[in-house]
Amino acid sequence: MLYSIMEDIKEILIDNAKEYYRNALSAEIKQEFNSAVTLFFKTISALCDIYILIKEKRIPSNHSERFKILELKYPEIYKIIDSVFPFYQESYRAKLNKEISWRFKEDAKRLFKILNINI
Repeated sequence: MLYSIMEDIKEILIDNAKEYYRNALSAEIKQEFNSAVTLFFKTISALCDIYILIKEKRIPSNHSERFKILELKYPEIYKIIDSVFPFYQESYRAKLNKEISWRFKEDAKRLFKILNINI
């Protein structure tokens, strides 16, 4: 039963990640880069949660816990999310651009590939 619940959660996270990614691409096309970055970050976060779920059989409850688990146990994944987090935080008070959005998109694509999830 626990396996079934975890698989259901994993599928929800995958669906959410794909939805965020599609909407980020749409925002990018409209040159709404702050929205695109926010959605790409949500994609990256969902993908990190999938990674943690697969490895740890649990989901972090917030950004801090996600970062802590990744930093301590999965530094290759931590480097991805940690490198873009400051730009995500800036999205609230700065005008972001195509290059920053591209970086987030590439990191999201990298995580999809690591997790072997087709987008």
